This record gives sequence, C-alpha cells and structure tokens, in this order.
Amino acid sequence: MEQRGRRTWRERWLWLSCFFAMVAFRSVSLAQIRYSIAEEVKEGTVVGHIAKDLGLDKSTLRSRGYRIVHGSTEPLFQVNQDDGILYVNRKIDREEVCERSKACVIELKTALENPLEVHYVAVEVLDVNDHAPSFLEKERMLEIFESALPGARFQLQGAHDSDSGLLSVQQYKISNNEHFRLEVKDRGENRKTPILILQKPLDRESVKIHTLLLTASDGGKPPKSGEMKITIHVSDVNDNPPVFTKESYSLQLNENTLIGTTIIQVNATDMDDGLNGEVVYSFGNDVDGEARSHFNLNPLTGEITVVEMLNFEERNRYEIDIQASDKGPAPLTSDRIVIINIIDINDNVPEIELTSFSKTLPENSKSGTTVAVITVKDSDSGINGKVLCFINQDVPFTMTPSVQNNMFSIVTKTPLDREKRSQYDVTIIAKDAGEPSLSSEKTIRIDISDVNDNSPKFLLSPYTFYLTENNSPGDSIFKVQATDQDEGDNALISYHIFRGGDNLFSSFLNINPINGDISALKSFDFEKLKTFRFHVVATDSGSPSLSSNVSVNVFLLDQNDNPPVILHPVSSNGSAEGVEEVPRNVPAGHLVTKVRAWDADIGYNGWLLFSLQEVSDHSLFGLDRYTGRIRTLRSFTETDEAQHKLVILVKDNGNVSLSATATVVVKLVEPKEAISASDVKSAATDIGDSGVTFYLMITLASVSTLFLISIIVLIAMQCSKTTDVSSKYLPETNYDGTLCHSIQYRSGEKRYMLVGPRMSIGSTIVPGSNGNTLVVPDRRSTSAEVRNYNHSHLLSLILPLQFACWPTAVNHCAFWCLMNNRICTASKYLLDYSLYFFIPR
Repeated sequence: MEQRGRRTWRERWLWLSCFFAMVAFRSVSLAQIRYSIAEEVKEGTVVGHIAKDLGLDKSTLRSRGYRIVHGSTEPLFQVNQDDGILYVNRKIDREEVCERSKACVIELKTALENPLEVHYVAVEVLDVNDHAPSFLEKERMLEIFESALPGARFQLQGAHDSDSGLLSVQQYKISNNEHFRLEVKDRGENRKTPILILQKPLDRESVKIHTLLLTASDGGKPPKSGEMKITIHVSDVNDNPPVFTKESYSLQLNENTLIGTTIIQVNATDMDDGLNGEVVYSFGNDVDGEARSHFNLNPLTGEITVVEMLNFEERNRYEIDIQASDKGPAPLTSDRIVIINIIDINDNVPEIELTSFSKTLPENSKSGTTVAVITVKDSDSGINGKVLCFINQDVPFTMTPSVQNNMFSIVTKTPLDREKRSQYDVTIIAKDAGEPSLSSEKTIRIDISDVNDNSPKFLLSPYTFYLTENNSPGDSIFKVQATDQDEGDNALISYHIFRGGDNLFSSFLNINPINGDISALKSFDFEKLKTFRFHVVATDSGSPSLSSNVSVNVFLLDQNDNPPVILHPVSSNGSAEGVEEVPRNVPAGHLVTKVRAWDADIGYNGWLLFSLQEVSDHSLFGLDRYTGRIRTLRSFTETDEAQHKLVILVKDNGNVSLSATATVVVKLVEPKEAISASDVKSAATDIGDSGVTFYLMITLASVSTLFLISIIVLIAMQCSKTTDVSSKYLPETNYDGTLCHSIQYRSGEKRYMLVGPRMSIGSTIVPGSNGNTLVVPDRRSTSAEVRNYNHSHLLSLILPLQFACWPTAVNHCAFWCLMNNRICTASKYLLDYSLYFFIPR
C-alpha cells in the first residue's frame, strides 16, 4: 500500500512538472490545420494550400527550407516549396495505412527555418467503397439432426470487407426457405456474425439436404455483395449441445508473457452419453489469423496457451470465439467469447528524432535562443510512454518542453564565449517514466561562431624605446605588436599612428599597418630633442571594428657628433687664439691662463681633456689635462725667449674622438709693465664680477623657489609607487673632473652613462633609500675656504657648466623622475644643478 501511494505521488508530481514546463514553452511557433482526401487518388493530387491557409509568405518558402518532417520511409505527402501546395506523393490505401480504424487521420509535421516554425497538418483519408464483402469459404457444409428443435442456432462464418464504417459489411440475407431464418449478431468494430436459426423442425425423411445461399452486402452506393453456399445435411438425433460452465471469460495478460504459458482454461459439459456427450473445443470460425498465430487451444482440455510473443503496441485486445462441440453424428455446438486484454509493460526505449538543428551558433546569442527542436517517441502507453528529456552536462544549454507532447527545444541558458570554448558536444537524454525506466541518448555537436567582441591588446603598455640620434631616415627603428583573441577577420590587426592633437612628432614617423614596424622619416638630433611620446592605434578588421591604443615613449641616446668649442681664448676675429703677458719674476706654479671649452654632447662624448700639442719649451709650461689651466713649471731665466707659442688640443672621450685646438702666445714682460696691465685687467674684472654676482643671486633664488614647487607637485601625484630602482643606477667613481659628474644606469642588457655637474666627492645613491634620496656625506668646509672662493673662479665654473652640463642635467633629472615615477629629493643635488638651470644661454 505504501509503495502504491509513493508511486501515485510521484506520478502526480511528474504531471505537474510537465504541465508547468509546457506552459512556459515559447521557443517554437505552432499551428495546426486539417484537410481531407479520398483514398486511391492519383499521385500529385492537390490536398490543400498550406501556405495560404497558414498565412505564410510564398516567396520565402524555398529559402527557409519549408518541408515535411518524416522518418526513413517514403512520405505519403509532399509540399511544393514554390507555391506551398500539399499534394499526394504516392497512392494511398486506407486499409493498409489505418487497418480497422474508424477515422484514418495522418498527422504531418512541417517546418520552416530562420526563424524556426513548426506547423502540424492533419489529413483525414476518406474511405471509398473499393472492396466487396467476401467469405473465406465459397461453400459451407452443415450437419443438423432432425431432432433439432426450433430455435437451434448455428453460427456461420462472417464475410470480410476491407473497407470501414458504412462501407463494410452491413447486412446478411439468406435465400427464401421455410425451415431457417437468419439472425445477425453485432460484435462491434465492424464485426457482424451471421447465425442460422432453425424455425421449423426438420424431417429427414422429407428432405435430406437443404441448400441455402448466404449474401453479405456493404453500405456503399451502390452496395457491393458477396455470397456463400450453405449445404445442410439432416442427421439423426443428438439433442443436447455442450454447455459452458461460465457465461463469459475475461482476463488481463502482460505483453511479456512467456511462450508456452497457459493463460486460461474453458470448460463445457454435455448431458448426452457416449460420443454425443464427449466435448471438443475449437476456435470459432470468426477468429482472425492474428489471434490464431498468438494463441493455441487444446481441443481436449480447453486450455489456451501463448505460442507467440505479444506486443501491446501492435494489438492490445483479443476477442476469441471458443466453440464446444460434442462427438455425436450430428455434433451440437455452443460458443463463448474469451476477452484477453493485453497490459503494457515498459519494453520500448524512447526514440529521439532531430526535427530542426542549427549547427553553428554566434557567440553573442541571447539566453533562450533556440538551437534545435527534437521530438521524442515512445511506443509504450500510459506512464510508460511519458518521456522526460534533459541534458545532464555542464554546458550553457538546457531543454524546454513544448505544448505538443514529447516535443522539446534546446535553448541557450547562459552567455557564450567562443574564446573560452568554441565547440560543444551536447548529449540529449530521453528517459521514460516506466518502472524500471528506459532511456536513450543522442549527441549533437554545436559550433560557436566568432563575433568581434575582443579589442586588440598590445604586448606592452606603455612601450619604451631608446633610439640613438642621427638615425637613417626610412629605416625601421622599433616595432609594436598587438594580439586579438578573436579569429578570422576579427583578429586581423592593422596599425596606424594617432595624428590628432598637438603631437608634432607623429608626423615624423611612419608605421607598417601590417606588422607594426615603425620607421622614422627624419633623422633625430639629441641636442635638439631628448624625448618624445606618440600613440599607436591597433584596429581589427571586424564589423564593427574594435581598436585600442598604446603610448610609446622614445628616449634619444647621444652620439659623439659635436666637436669641442673653444670659449677662451677667442680673438677679435673669432679664432681660438690669445696673447697672455706674464712677468718674468713669477714663481713656479704661476697660473698663466685657463683654456675654457664646451661640448654639446653628454656623458663621455662631452667629457673634455686638454693636452699640449705644440710648445716651444716643455720645461717651462705645464697643462692640467682636466681643467685646462696653464701654469709655469719653473721660474723664468734671462736666457728664456721673450715669447712662447702654446697649441692646446681639446678632445672629447667619444668612441671616435672629436677635437679642437687653441693657440696661446705667452709674452714675458718686465714686472712694471705687468703690474700696469694687471691693474687694468683687475678693474675690468671687478666691474664684470659685480654684474655676474647679481645675476647669480637672482638665479639661485628663482631656482630654489621653482624646485620646491615641483617637489610638492611630484609628491602629490607620484608618491604611491615604491619600485626599487637602486639596481639600475650605479655610482661612478672613476672620474674626478671638475666640470661634470657621471651616473650610470642599465636598461635591459644595455649600459648608459649620464653626466651632470659635479657633486661633492663621495656622494652616491644608497640602495636602502629606494632610489628616492640622494645621500651626501657631511663634508663641512671652513669659512675661510668659502671666502677664498673668489668671483673669478666662480665665473670660470659657470660658463663651462652653462654649455657642457645643461643637457646632462635636464636628461638626468627627467629620466630619473619621469621614467621611474620617483621623487628627486636631494638638497645637495639642487645646489649643484641650480648653477646652470636658469643661466641665460
């Protein structure tokens, strides 16, 4: 009882689930129309105008693939894709298609694609009177005892007519006679059994043989008929027919009953003695061949056994006439009907039929998009024929039922992404509700097509390139590259340089739109341009196209392309020549003059060294190779010449060194003349020094103010990052010149050096400072040393710094603070650079 209750509750739940699922289904358009046509019509006969009746556009039928969905057998009907007319494809025999059915209705399913529409068409095949009733036997022999009493019944074999309804056998007639009349027993399902009834006692002595003619007629107009001859032999007395113990026999039988199983036993008795009382059993004359092939009747015991496997789907009910006859000379018979109802069991696996299927689906399809429509068939009945269809996979698809029984749609349930997965093998599982349930599977492959939903992405952002100046115009200088996760044209990338805005440098560049190679249209000069930025745009070929851009920072690297320029001495005609008068009584080490020069290059390319190329007396003058100071090596003697010519070679430290020469003529004069000339020079120098001092004070104040403002702005904008750059900047201790100080840095495998104004000796970048602070050792100078730093010496430093170290300072500070997003916080660094940042050039 509990098990039955649980099953009832499960069935109710299943029906409720199916009901709500069918109400929710909206994926397929459905419609149904009905036509009727007579059987046996010619091929090509028009059944109906489907397109017109459904309101379909005839011009789109062929492009939308309008068709009738059918199985493997040749369909009875076809639809014309040009005009939408349904016509007969082959000759229809109603009796073959529908057998004994009263109404022969053929269900057709038509489908259109893009968008998907499914329409159901019912065609009723009307019966025509093309078959006449016929008897299996042309003549029937009967033997009747003369003692047979009026009212004795003799069952005759009925006629068979393949037509149905009114066109089947409707009446029986017997030829005129005085002893017999005819009674017709209606057994339903177009089955009428004629029974011959004795209405007047027979007299064998009068008539031994009676000949009758049985005529069967159908309901056609005009009617058709068939005849059977009945010959009756009058025998002697056997006056008790067999009598069955039951008035009716009925049973239920599972369709999987084993062959040889005895399902029922009928029993009849006869009151007569001897052979007249012995009963034998047989199938009635009206039992069809299918029942005879499935069941066997033991003539002696009345046991009915199964001799062939039963199939509920082929036939679910048998009505078998059983006759009991005695063995008398004129056997008497009686009959009973055994009704066998076949019970369905779950022995048929659901069949999955793919009605419509879109093999390729765009990845931007919305949730609920129909991918395929399937129909599931199960030949079982009742709960065994109820089918659930589902997808038991982690895929972005689901099954939704239709309002039509056993029809389902596969729809998308989540967004698709081809870049994550481009193909799905979806397994559809159909499972019936029987006990135990049976299931079947069908796998379909769904390809996801690409849409342009991914913009190009550059491999780096931003790009940073180092370009040596004096490049050849037209040569490739660097390359950018972007990738796109889409495929086909959607992933085909073209490049171009953004020309908008006030970026003038983009006009000097050209980019290969296919591979991203960037070439310069002009040669760049480090002395005019240190760094610039432009933007490259990558665009795919999709529709609509997507694009992205990247900033490209270019830093120019210096080449030794500028020779040194002599600042002092310079003659009135512009040549590097000068005359210096020196008293003869000066001691050894006396400063004669100082050769001043500058180089527009930076680093080693701008590092100048001085040497004596030509001198009249090597023992008399010496030259400091770093400062350009010319000093006496000994005291002058009376024998020394009065005039000496010195040729000074000034060269830089580039790989290919460039140089310039200066000529200094030293004249030896008497002390009094030297004192007079010295006074004139001193006065001119005092006047010039006072003006220089004033400008220096203004410059220092301005630089200090602007630098403090810059520090505050940089702290507010860039203090969030903490990248360690100590490994990129290395202290350089090999150079101890007076004009410049060098700092080395690395970028990848390359090593560069920047040169700026000399810091205090021993200054370095401490790794523990994270590259943010320049640490300067405490080297306190005495006040006397500061006071002795006279104006003429300060002026001699300012002029070389103005020309030699201006590019170095700008490049070094810009590179350090801009490229590494760091804050330059070095007070001593400020003091050294402030000497030349704002000196007018």
